[in-house]
Amino acid sequence: MRPAVIATTGLYTPPDSVSNAELVAAFNAYVERFNADNRDAIEAGRIEPLQPSSVEFIEKASGIKSRFVVQKSGILDPAVMRPVIPERPNEQISILAEIAVAAAEDALTRWGKPRERIGAVLCAASNMQRAYPAMAVEVQAALGLGGFGFDMNVACSSATFGIKTAADYVATGSVDAVLMVNPEICSGHLNFRDRDSHFIFGDVATAVIVERADQAEGGWDILGTRLRTQFSNNIRNNSGFLNRAAPEGRDLPDKLFVQQGRKVFKEVVPLVSEMILEHASDLGLDPQALKRMWLHQANINMNEIIGRRVLGREPTADENVIILDQYANTSSAGSIIAFHKHSDDLVADDVGLICSFGAGYSAGTVFVRKR
Repeated sequence: MRPAVIATTGLYTPPDSVSNAELVAAFNAYVERFNADNRDAIEAGRIEPLQPSSVEFIEKASGIKSRFVVQKSGILDPAVMRPVIPERPNEQISILAEIAVAAAEDALTRWGKPRERIGAVLCAASNMQRAYPAMAVEVQAALGLGGFGFDMNVACSSATFGIKTAADYVATGSVDAVLMVNPEICSGHLNFRDRDSHFIFGDVATAVIVERADQAEGGWDILGTRLRTQFSNNIRNNSGFLNRAAPEGRDLPDKLFVQQGRKVFKEVVPLVSEMILEHASDLGLDPQALKRMWLHQANINMNEIIGRRVLGREPTADENVIILDQYANTSSAGSIIAFHKHSDDLVADDVGLICSFGAGYSAGTVFVRKR
């Protein structure tokens, strides 16, 4: 078995950012129009009036202050409230593959080695643009890579599951290096008319190159990977190819992102905290000695509690990295953004943790040591 390292990472950030104030203005305009159009039904008690949102509510509930998106104007139009992304012809690269390629090019440039050494491409993301052909194969072709590629989806944990898969391919000798990409246009599956979730997601793409240790220059030794799943309906998206066969049609709210936030919080925090501590113990690592944690970026309150449980004290901002204030929840890409932007300052032998958790439930832990 050959040990593997995270050789480098890459990031693509869309040019447009949406502030909480902009999002709230659009949402509240929609609420005002809805309540006015349905005044008689509301007064008769047949339906409940919609409640407005606020910047204070969003920041207290999530810690999010803004998010990057691939298309801004449609989201902020109260009559539309979704990104407007025209379908592309088959001869043109798909938008998810395009942003994945941008993140991959960043990673390949940082890696600085011939791209022909990449033997596999994994596209690990929460939403696939189509059933087939696989986006990973489209990315592989756009980058001029050989080998093989395939898509994988474990919702918000897709990146850690992808790192585990890549490390296993390297360990068994299947390939010498793997490119794993995480294109996430989460604004496409978000219900911007739902007060409890209209602020949650942003768009981004990340990339990770995993390489055999004896060929790597620098990077991060992968000390151990662990995955866990536990079925739950508390986070769900029912969009799929069978929707067109359903008599009630495709446009129901559960074909977008739906969650029971309080239940998720109550159940996922202990699951992830215990998983981290058990994995650290099995690896002979002292969790209180972790130099840094790059946790899934969904909710600042969840991350703060997990950080306290793992370190046994209040983490510093340097130990428990938060980027969701600027990026919001970017599903599988969140922990990779945090790692990409806040890892270069650590020194040889520093140990850190990349951790994901989300729908499924799914969770993944990747302990790494700076080379």
